[in-house]
Amino acid sequence: MTGLGAIFRPQLAPERLRSVARLADESGLEELWLWEDCFREGGISTAAAALAWTERVRVGIGLLPVPLRNVAVTAMEVASLHRMFPGRPILAVGHGVQDWMGQVGARAESPVTLLREHLDALRALLRGERVTTEGRYVKLDDVALDWPPAEPVPVIAGVTGPRSLRLSGAAADGTLLTASASPDVVRKARHLIDEGRQSAGRAGAGAEPHRIVVYLLAATGVDGPARLRAELEAEGLAAVPDLGVAGDAGAVAKAVQRLADAGADTVVLQPTGDEPDPEGFVRFVAEEVRPLVP
Repeated sequence: MTGLGAIFRPQLAPERLRSVARLADESGLEELWLWEDCFREGGISTAAAALAWTERVRVGIGLLPVPLRNVAVTAMEVASLHRMFPGRPILAVGHGVQDWMGQVGARAESPVTLLREHLDALRALLRGERVTTEGRYVKLDDVALDWPPAEPVPVIAGVTGPRSLRLSGAAADGTLLTASASPDVVRKARHLIDEGRQSAGRAGAGAEPHRIVVYLLAATGVDGPARLRAELEAEGLAAVPDLGVAGDAGAVAKAVQRLADAGADTVVLQPTGDEPDPEGFVRFVAEEVRPLVP
């Protein structure tokens, strides 16, 4: 079955999260995703609150920008979430928006090198290993978590470029693709990820599956097409074919299926930044779209 989720966008004030999270839990939504967008809302703080307010929905952080975070701090926070809410947090890390990283003095000369070092150290720490490493960016001296997660924690890489997609296949447990990924882009991404898995000896019989999560920009209601078009234009994506969907549950479910057919394991519906009814959007995904997605 294709996984299905929805996003609480940080254009909404943090105090709006409680009602959306509770509705996600009550309506049967599988995954609620949050963003750590500069300079809106923190990923760990909002995820912790959403997990505490709910009982069953999984909460994704998509994503934590690695230039902003010491890897030991990331490991401590993620491990704490998994100890308190076992199996429910979903972690994605990535390069971050480079202009934003520059604004805070954290822009790396080699984002791919930084992400590789961060992934290797983070996954090792979350496995409970004691880590010493002297990388270009990540430096740890005899570091281990006192409270590592009790169960394995998959780490997803949010990436787009060919080198980063191969890196995700080689060094991450899954890949997160943005709403700019059409079905054709998903197919190409899966190919590059598989190349990375092959090169790292992580493919073949007995290998753990590599989960691909894809955001899908979606709008419903009478003004849905206009809101979708305006957002694509604002992002400079209006001319890109097969991006986003506007319409009823049937139309949205078909767009989800196209991404699943292209290689997505989970599709997370992303409302427009001006979505007038965030709670209604979550209910729409859980109660109307979910029954139509096999």
